[in-house]
Amino acid sequence: MTGTAARAAAPAIHPLPQFAAGPVGVVLVVQALVLSLLSGRYGFHRDELYFLAAGKRLDWGYVDQPPVTPLLARAGAAMFGDSPAGVRALATVAALATVLLVALVARELGGGRSAQTLAAGAAALSAFVLVVGHMLGTATFDLLVWVAIGLLALRLLRTGDGRWWLAIGAVAGVGLANKWLVLLLLSALGIAVLITGPRHVFRSAWLPAGILVAAVLAAPVVWWQATHGWPLLTVAGGISEDDGAENRILFVPLQLVYLSPVLVPVWIAGMARLWRDPRLRWARALVVAYFVVCVELLVLGGKPYYSIPLLVLLMAAGAEPTVRWLARGRRAARRALAGALVVLGAAMSLVVALPVLPPDGLNPVLAMNKEQGEQVGWPEFTATVAAVWQQIPEPRRATAVILTRNYGQAGAIERYGTDLGLPRPYSGHMSYADWGPPPDSHTGPVVLVGATTMAGVADCRVAAEHDNGLGLDNDEQGTVVTVCGVLTRPWSELWPQLRHFY
Repeated sequence: MTGTAARAAAPAIHPLPQFAAGPVGVVLVVQALVLSLLSGRYGFHRDELYFLAAGKRLDWGYVDQPPVTPLLARAGAAMFGDSPAGVRALATVAALATVLLVALVARELGGGRSAQTLAAGAAALSAFVLVVGHMLGTATFDLLVWVAIGLLALRLLRTGDGRWWLAIGAVAGVGLANKWLVLLLLSALGIAVLITGPRHVFRSAWLPAGILVAAVLAAPVVWWQATHGWPLLTVAGGISEDDGAENRILFVPLQLVYLSPVLVPVWIAGMARLWRDPRLRWARALVVAYFVVCVELLVLGGKPYYSIPLLVLLMAAGAEPTVRWLARGRRAARRALAGALVVLGAAMSLVVALPVLPPDGLNPVLAMNKEQGEQVGWPEFTATVAAVWQQIPEPRRATAVILTRNYGQAGAIERYGTDLGLPRPYSGHMSYADWGPPPDSHTGPVVLVGATTMAGVADCRVAAEHDNGLGLDNDEQGTVVTVCGVLTRPWSELWPQLRHFY
């Protein structure tokens, strides 16, 4: 179909409302202040320690992720300081960009000044956005990519202008270099548009050009995975096998709480609006896409939070009817109720998502967000390992090795261990396995972190059990540190058996 014919088949294009720059800007300033002030309150998350280690070993890919997040971790540390606050500066920027795009989505769907402000505020105060905006992680930038593609897809569907395929392809290509979950979004949107229309957008000559742009940008990442045996798929299979049943059981309940229970009526209103409003028939695909992603995740056993970016988009769609509801009938009573719910929802989100509580008071929060506990105690954990290392006679330390159970432990020792006299740690977990093994000349002793024995060594004894001193029941509380004797087989022979992906 020619460009003229495609535009003729598109829905009538009405001028968009003016962008609410002032109030949305206020939301962004407050969001930036909150995230920045709290970014250094606890410490690094285990994943951030891993990303910093990966950033020192830049490559086109890693076992469990493409290269963008490790690259940004390295860039953040270089630009803003090698500290939690420095590394998280780029996460804050990504969260601000996400909230700005959410306001633009509300505008794209006809939302006026109040709706745009409500959409931005709801996104900024939602628990999921706060969690991923506080820490630097693949989900931080994945959320930004999904919201950006959602906005661009809506612009494509609303205008019928196929040139938006180029922008969608560019964002998708960058997104694939960060996290491959964007493929779920693209497939869901494609299926949804086939079901609801407007299907003419698929007849645009710009579509193959957009696909080419995405393919070129993602090619180095895909090539790395292909030449390394597709380890990302192995990791995804491990998630499905180990956690799939639990993910399926908790999927629906967690859809209701990940943003905030207070915001459930808003995104439900967004679904209803897109489906019922004849002026927004062109945007119905957004509703169907959410349910397609949910089905995909239930089949695959994926984590429930993978679908939340689409709920953020639907929440933006629900801002306009929410504003209208507040303006109808008993206006004062409705606004009072809404205000009370906003305060309650904001308090819940802040406590669950951000480090506002003292570390020794976190245990109740861990049931809802265990990532809080993973930001506490890593220097003390490294000190526990260092105390065991000091038990090894100094002449024998030249051939001794520290081997950890997981990448968080290895990342912490790599980050904090130098000042305590510890050597480089090794681990068979995720990409740390690619950065090993120890030299065969390092014949022992072996300090095992998180294990009591290992094939290929003998004479193991538990030398310490880590206590964070806070009574905090996080993943490393109670971790044992074991000292073993010399190797009976070389590391090069043992290493394939020590590798594990999940």
